[in-house]
Amino acid sequence: MSTVIQDYYVGMPTLSEAHLLSARLFQVTEQMRSDFAAVAAEFGLTALQARSLLFLDRARPMRAVADHLSCEPSNLTGVADRLERSGLVERVAGQDRRVKLLQLTPDGADLRARLAERVANRSTVTAKLDAAERRTLSTLLDRLLEPGP
Repeated sequence: MSTVIQDYYVGMPTLSEAHLLSARLFQVTEQMRSDFAAVAAEFGLTALQARSLLFLDRARPMRAVADHLSCEPSNLTGVADRLERSGLVERVAGQDRRVKLLQLTPDGADLRARLAERVANRSTVTAKLDAAERRTLSTLLDRLLEPGP
């Protein structure tokens, strides 16, 4: 191989490098999910219930909550039922009475605040990276999420 061609390939990604980086990203994602589920369990919640509470910073249509959680509205109904029985959320009519909103009760708002603090302090990213590293990671993730190659 000529020197010009060899120089061209220096710095080019390889399949093994792509595989290794992808595998690491998946490992980090799984670790974050596991850490989040453990924090949720400390509050007697499933991860889906905890994600629902954290999303409810205001009353939201059930469809919006389901979309945020990437689940079917029928699945959210079961989650909402359990949260409602626990006294953490309530269903209220929206401006269009056909649309049901989920909103936190005072107990739900209190639990959400405690949960948010615990998640922020025990997240894989915030627990292991300092502020400068988190900013760098955020910049890199933004680049990876940009459209195009």
